[in-house]
Order: sequence, then C-alpha cells, then structure tokens
Amino acid sequence: MKNITYPITVFYDGVCGVCSTEIAYYRTQADERVLFVDIAAPDFDAACYDRTQSDFQKELHVCDAEGQFFTGVEAFRRLWEAIPSPFYPLLSGFVGLPGINLAARTGYSVFARFRHLLPGSRTGSCPLPRDDVHKH
Repeated sequence: MKNITYPITVFYDGVCGVCSTEIAYYRTQADERVLFVDIAAPDFDAACYDRTQSDFQKELHVCDAEGQFFTGVEAFRRLWEAIPSPFYPLLSGFVGLPGINLAARTGYSVFARFRHLLPGSRTGSCPLPRDDVHKH
C-alpha cells in the first residue's frame, strides 16, 4: 500500500442523495485529517486537479497532501484509514485482502455506474459519465 500524507481531500457528488448521505455520516466521524469537497458546487474546477468533471463523477476520489490520487475502493480505504476509530482502519485492511478487494472493486463499479437509479438519489441529479469526454 502506498504511504499517504495528511490531510486527505475527499471529492464527493453533493447532488447525489446516496453519496451526500454517506459523506454526511463520514463528516461526523472524521477529524482534521479529512477535508471534503463537493464536486457539484458551482465553484468546483476539476481542471485544477488535472482531471475532468466526468472523471470525478465516475467514482469517489481521494487526494493526499502530496497530490497522490486514489479512486473507487482505494479512495474509501484511504478515507477509512483516516477516521479515528478502531473499526474503520480494520475495515480498510479487510477490504484490502485479495479476494475481498476484487469483490469490493466489482461491487463498487456496479454501484458507481448505476447509483443514479438507487432509492435516495434525486432523479437526474447523478448523471452517468459520458464516454466521449477526454480524460487526462
């Protein structure tokens, strides 16, 4: 596992009901080592991070203090490791196990692709990423 430096920044989709509900919970658990950025905020500029808005919408992103990005399940693992609780770092280690990690990445991929259809998401608020957007 890569070493990370704190604070980490968690980029989340604030107009997605499912995503914002989960992040609201993590905010109650996190300390000063975790910052949260809403990618749906009008002043958010994905290009400042050498990424597109579509990149950020496809999956959760976490960036450490040195600019190292983690996405998807690995982003969640970095978030969990930063939460001051004995449970979340253990969860991160568990999800890092080879078979569990593959299952988690597969499940998250399906979730991320179809999150806009889940109960709790606001209709039309979680657009599917366009495949024709150029990625950096």
